[in-house]
Amino acid sequence: MNYGGSAVTGLANRVTGHVHIIGAGLLGASIGLNLTQKGTVVTLADNSPTALALASDYGAGTPLNDEILSAVGEPQLVIVATPPETVATVVAAALKTWPKAVVTDVASVKLPALQELRAAGIDTTRYVGSHPMAGREKGSAVMARADLFVGRPWVICRDAETPAAALNAVEALAIELGAVPTEWEPQEHDAAVAMVSHLPQIVASVLAAQLNKAQARNLNLSGGGVRDTTRIAKSDPELWVQILGANHAEIAPLLRGFAEDLETVATAIENPDQRGSRSALADLIDAGNRGVERLPGKHGSTLAFANLQVIVADSPGQLARLLTDLEELKINMEDLRLEHSPGAEIGFANVAVLPEVADRARTALGERGWRIL
Repeated sequence: MNYGGSAVTGLANRVTGHVHIIGAGLLGASIGLNLTQKGTVVTLADNSPTALALASDYGAGTPLNDEILSAVGEPQLVIVATPPETVATVVAAALKTWPKAVVTDVASVKLPALQELRAAGIDTTRYVGSHPMAGREKGSAVMARADLFVGRPWVICRDAETPAAALNAVEALAIELGAVPTEWEPQEHDAAVAMVSHLPQIVASVLAAQLNKAQARNLNLSGGGVRDTTRIAKSDPELWVQILGANHAEIAPLLRGFAEDLETVATAIENPDQRGSRSALADLIDAGNRGVERLPGKHGSTLAFANLQVIVADSPGQLARLLTDLEELKINMEDLRLEHSPGAEIGFANVAVLPEVADRARTALGERGWRIL
């Protein structure tokens, strides 16, 4: 085992000592992959022998046993990456088992676990709840990526009793993984993710469920709109039942408000000639425009980007050629979305660029043979 600095960059590793990860799914395995590549001593535990073996085979760490423990010593940092309903129990056990370790978790809801620990009389001085705002539609070690957290916010929840050393350990973990640490109160965090994560998941799932009622022929007309709005619907039902249950107090009022807005829209559409119906629909679309503009973009910017819709032939190497041309033209791509209809011989690359370079990009790409809508 490498006990020194980063095995990848040669730079000093912010995360030192033995790190123990409990839970070898997507998040736990992704953390383990990143840290082991940088020379950190990482051990793993999971109730599922298969999940544990997979994460270990992929290089996320070594299953913890007495021999390993004797060789590397007790962990200095324990990361709990288990399903939400088990977090409090596992954190409590970790605090008891490893009395010198800082314990954090990466669950997507923060307040319920903290309340459960305090209600049980657990000393939470060494516990620092956290939540990396990263993930994928499917969660398992097979889907793990060492770069999963790069550029993503990593929420850290502490209070006045949190020692500086404990806070520093979790901040160092987030920074080493390429994330951006940010401090929030647990309840504040739960209210925020209810709006930006949990509500979108429910809306996407309800919308995608309507597709089961559609004729197969009709689905052949699906374009970017339905794909964009249903992408996250392909998620783990068991995990989301736990998340939604844990954060029900914050999510329910948002859903009620959303349902009221839908009812307003439905009434307006049912009575298009009634006075006020058209303005109600226009106001909704306009409010949606303003809401999208509030979303932070690249590096937290709220700049509105220009969108270039480039036609790309459905043949090998075409997308790579487009990206190479953008690089040679020194045009920075702020975002990229791909659209492709079944059976079509072309696709569309929606390239977002800064408004001030849009005209130059459009002209220069056209000169290189690209067709832009």
